[in-house]
Amino acid sequence: MPTAAQPRRTRIARTLTAVGTGAALLALPIIGATTAAATTATSTTTPSKTLAGYPNNLDGWIRESLAIMAQKGIPGSYNGIHRNVIRESSGNPRAINLWDSNAAKGIPSKGLLQVINPTFNAYHVAGTSYDIYDPVANITAACNYAAHRYGSIDNVFGAY
Repeated sequence: MPTAAQPRRTRIARTLTAVGTGAALLALPIIGATTAAATTATSTTTPSKTLAGYPNNLDGWIRESLAIMAQKGIPGSYNGIHRNVIRESSGNPRAINLWDSNAAKGIPSKGLLQVINPTFNAYHVAGTSYDIYDPVANITAACNYAAHRYGSIDNVFGAY
């Protein structure tokens, strides 16, 4: 392979890695494509902004959740939420745990902060989606639960 082609693959790999889950599935067909084509293909599948105007990514979801939490008096910080999201789901809003004790009972943990349906329903915050996989709804409900149980999501340093 010519040396000139190697940087292009590196850029594509970095672009695909930044996109998130599913990038490995896209890597094979896109390897020969230019960076612009790879960017165009992925940018059309995910809107760049949420309905509230925040970036449609982990940073935006956390910031939108924090704005809702501030209105509802739910404590929590960006760093506390981010730390727990990375530990629980690596930032994948479609994450689902099919192997732990909750899953064995038929109620797997789902979403960014790995919430089970009964907890999500009990701590759902008005004004957010009723979809447990919705990133903002998942974060906000989990933070509401953590506030009631631990005082704040900031006080959670392990599975909760």
